[in-house]
Amino acid sequence: MKRRNFLNAAMTTGTIALSGMMPRLAAAAAAGGRRRACIILWMSGGPSQTDTFDMKPNHENGGEFSEIATNVPGIRFSEHLPELSKHADKMAIVRTLTSKEGDHERGSYLLQTGQKMGGPIKPPALRSRLGHQLSPDRTTLPPLVSVGSGAFVAARPIGSGFLGPRFQPLDVAVSQPGNLDGNIQSGTPASLSVNALSRHAAIDEKRWQRRLELWDTFEGRFLADRNNQGLRSHRGTYQNAHELMTSGQADVFDLSSEPDSLRARYGVGTFGQGCLLARRLVEAGVACVEVTLSNSTIGGSSWDSHSQNFTAVENLSRELDAGFATLLEDLASHGLLETTTVVCMGEFGRTPRINNNAGRDHFPRAFSGVLAGGDVAMGQTYGKTSDDGMQIVENPVTIPEWLATICAATGVSPSDTVVNESGRPVPIVDADPIEDLYV
Repeated sequence: MKRRNFLNAAMTTGTIALSGMMPRLAAAAAAGGRRRACIILWMSGGPSQTDTFDMKPNHENGGEFSEIATNVPGIRFSEHLPELSKHADKMAIVRTLTSKEGDHERGSYLLQTGQKMGGPIKPPALRSRLGHQLSPDRTTLPPLVSVGSGAFVAARPIGSGFLGPRFQPLDVAVSQPGNLDGNIQSGTPASLSVNALSRHAAIDEKRWQRRLELWDTFEGRFLADRNNQGLRSHRGTYQNAHELMTSGQADVFDLSSEPDSLRARYGVGTFGQGCLLARRLVEAGVACVEVTLSNSTIGGSSWDSHSQNFTAVENLSRELDAGFATLLEDLASHGLLETTTVVCMGEFGRTPRINNNAGRDHFPRAFSGVLAGGDVAMGQTYGKTSDDGMQIVENPVTIPEWLATICAATGVSPSDTVVNESGRPVPIVDADPIEDLYV
């Protein structure tokens, strides 16, 4: 029996109460008491499934790339994913994600919330829901962190919705882009930083403390006769920021202590260094980290490849291959892979048919996503598309089902509820997970 089914049955019979604690209890039981985590590799712009994880070499839609064998018999990837091909045994590749949202903003909204745009209540993004379920009630480090978000301007980031500002991701900015030496794995690594994690050089400690005391006094007076959750959350955000600044835990964001050889293996661009930071954050106890790859460090190519698709995908695949593969190896070497679920997805795929500009256009009908680590049933593909890639012929997976499966693979019950801003309990994801994809 699946762990989720066992827990649901226990709840039904009254054996387990306090449903709000269920995800954390399930996660702790599954991981032997170790904290669970999720890393989302967000391919903003819509990557081409036909040129990465669902090749069509025997059809004209297959395009210019060849396929290569992986370390799992029968599973084949693009020739431009050679390092990832060594780790297919750690993955489940879903080739039949499907939706009707072919616009970047609407597609991103659906993939990140499981819901269509519209309506008075703003649902939180999946990363916020996972941060809410997997993080302890009080930590110095934030429950979730986002690296490189907003790089693709056609799709705005999705916020924490009714979960409030505590579950809004801490954004890590690029203070210095990587300087390639002709190769994604050589050159000067990108510098990542969190803005304002230290006081201004012109403000000494004494002056800093006076400012904090003044702020605390005025805030306390203002809140004394105002019972407002938004105001309390605002104060809490400032307190959390100050605690992080003074705790010493902010050192987790400093990659300079990592070996140069490891930083190079990840890739010196923003995505590769973001993947390394994700490993460090998960190791330090952050529940959910999202790393975005949208524009390549090599030539500025985008996944939104309406023209010159093959140049764009080759460049981006080199970054994805180095960052994703090294992340899996690094998580495993630190004993973190079995408690960390890694997800790779974008808002939709791209047309199997190649357009007149050697590009591929938006295609939400059938596209791919990848799960790895955690409780993923690894070493398999799920679903099948037609020989030309235009249709799903086996096992379609809706986006809510996909998000529910991510939850299940992370040890979170998607049917557990949270209370929205209108006071109504709603499930984390309103769908059942695909049981063949997790253990």
